[in-house]
Amino acid sequence: MEETIILELAAAAIRTAFLVAAPALLLGLIVGVAISLFQAVTSIQDPTLSFIPKILAVMLVILVAFPWMISVMRDFTLELFTNLNYYVR
Repeated sequence: MEETIILELAAAAIRTAFLVAAPALLLGLIVGVAISLFQAVTSIQDPTLSFIPKILAVMLVILVAFPWMISVMRDFTLELFTNLNYYVR
């Protein structure tokens, strides 16, 4: 197996992982910033206040985007198995 093939596979795997994780992470970031802004404006300094909304938002986006996430991971796996003979040469 050549180094370029290994690097291409690693790059594709990392790209797929980022693509699948991005919606949940971005929504968690947005909700966290919004809650922090709300806490700063209202002078509420409770560190546990931001956990529940972030957890609920991430769970919601995972439930909504789960079929798409599975589709992306399935396509990557199918491409990997389809071209397996090319990779092991």
